[in-house]
Amino acid sequence: MDLIPAPWRIGGNEGGRVRLDDRTRLEAGPGTEGVARWLRTTVGAATGLPFPEHGDSEGPLRLAVDPGLPPEGYRLSLHGPGRLIEGGSAAGVFWGAQTFRQLLGPDAFRRAPLRPGRVWDLPEVTVEDRPRFRWRGLMLDVARHFTPKDGVLRHLDLMAAHKLNVFHFHLTDDQGWRIEIKRHPRLTEVGSWRARTKFGHRTSPLWDEKPHGGHYTQDDIREIVAYAAERHITVVPEIDVPGHSQAAIAAYPELGNTDVVDTTRLSVWDTWGVNPNVLAPTDDTLRFYEGVFEEVLGLFPADAAQFSAFIHVGGDECPKDQWRRSPAAQARIRELGLADEDALQSWFVRHFDTWLSARGRRLIGWDEILEGGLAEGAAVSSWRGYAGGIAAARAGHDVVMCPEQQVYLDHRQHDGPDEPVPIGYVRTLEDVYRFEPVPAEFTPGETAHVLGTQANLWTEVTEDQARVDYQAFPRLAAFAEVAWSALPVPAERDFAGFERRMEAHYGRLDALGVGYRPPGGPRPWQRRPGVLGRPVDGPPPSR
Repeated sequence: MDLIPAPWRIGGNEGGRVRLDDRTRLEAGPGTEGVARWLRTTVGAATGLPFPEHGDSEGPLRLAVDPGLPPEGYRLSLHGPGRLIEGGSAAGVFWGAQTFRQLLGPDAFRRAPLRPGRVWDLPEVTVEDRPRFRWRGLMLDVARHFTPKDGVLRHLDLMAAHKLNVFHFHLTDDQGWRIEIKRHPRLTEVGSWRARTKFGHRTSPLWDEKPHGGHYTQDDIREIVAYAAERHITVVPEIDVPGHSQAAIAAYPELGNTDVVDTTRLSVWDTWGVNPNVLAPTDDTLRFYEGVFEEVLGLFPADAAQFSAFIHVGGDECPKDQWRRSPAAQARIRELGLADEDALQSWFVRHFDTWLSARGRRLIGWDEILEGGLAEGAAVSSWRGYAGGIAAARAGHDVVMCPEQQVYLDHRQHDGPDEPVPIGYVRTLEDVYRFEPVPAEFTPGETAHVLGTQANLWTEVTEDQARVDYQAFPRLAAFAEVAWSALPVPAERDFAGFERRMEAHYGRLDALGVGYRPPGGPRPWQRRPGVLGRPVDGPPPSR
């Protein structure tokens, strides 16, 4: 059936067909009204099928919640007059509707019908399916290169088409602050744009000399969160502390270590790498960011979605040199009775761990936050390989596995000379397909702490939608199968079968307008001749 991700179980009547026409009714059972709306506005727009609520068609398409199924599991049954999509929850019904769309063929992924009045037919089939992992995530960095709101909404549609359900929204960094905070307006007035941008890897001599920037208003954020929720995707925002903060310091110089740096001279950073300018460990800084997080909590409400309580605080790559030289930071270390600057970073992160927990939220951060201890409810994004995730699970913390060596999609896809701005490890489509999120040595108790897995797409050298598409696809399709359906043993996965199914899936991506990397290598306009990447034999980049 060429379905991606591959379903758990599929069977049917060989050669049998089920027909749909403009009289085919859509009956939405209790709790499935949102899925019905999505089918009418998305699949209906592509096919020209109106899916009326009432009519005289022989067999309606029915949507139903069956509590006996797993929460995100579904059963799709297409036989004769019977057309049923049922799920353990509305989310399960929605994932079943995504499979229904794939069965209609690539034309169902367009925005308008190619042949009005067409009769659509599908194979007589029963698909039973459920996800392997609860957290099936994708992180998009909009701080280094801004993605306008419409691009974010498109990204959410692409996630939904691949049954991914957590959108990690990386909103702040040294190179830009992307979310409106009303009590601190300079964060976007100053911090959301930079005068120029390094073009290529940080060792490149090239610069794009035009200003770059953008931000999301609070209403934009509300729209993004609502749009995601209609697609059963949870948005987890990231506000970086205490490192990766030069954009905030440029807007409000008092946030920096003013006793060792003239922070009034700082601007939003225009190049890449690990930035030395970090937040000052003062009470005023804590109060400032508490105000930021108060507004963030209002924009990303904790609701019934399983991961909506999470707020990501970064917590990684915080150089300590300014704290070592700062009399104020050293006095803070003595006042708190801390051992050193590493303990000071842990104190900073733990403060927000406690602050968020008191408000019914859960902190999640990159694996550096483990150093110094965490509150019971905090979770870890394991990016520096598996070690952080292993340590977190063994300490009783939940973990999301996203090691850069396997699932950083900004890394090169091939070692050939035509790859655009090659950085990082070579990770082919097959490499991603054979990624296994759960370490082999885990006990069942430790495995229970693996919430799931996530692919990360940083945008230092990914400057626009076309480049994001190229880096993400087709590898995101392979990752989606890992997260939803792949066998725990990578050697037993059928990559040849996956490649065969991808032949049909490329047609869906074409219909969606995705500028993926073709199997034979980049097209001429996808290359970046003369734009330097990292030397092939050098170390991988920092995150």
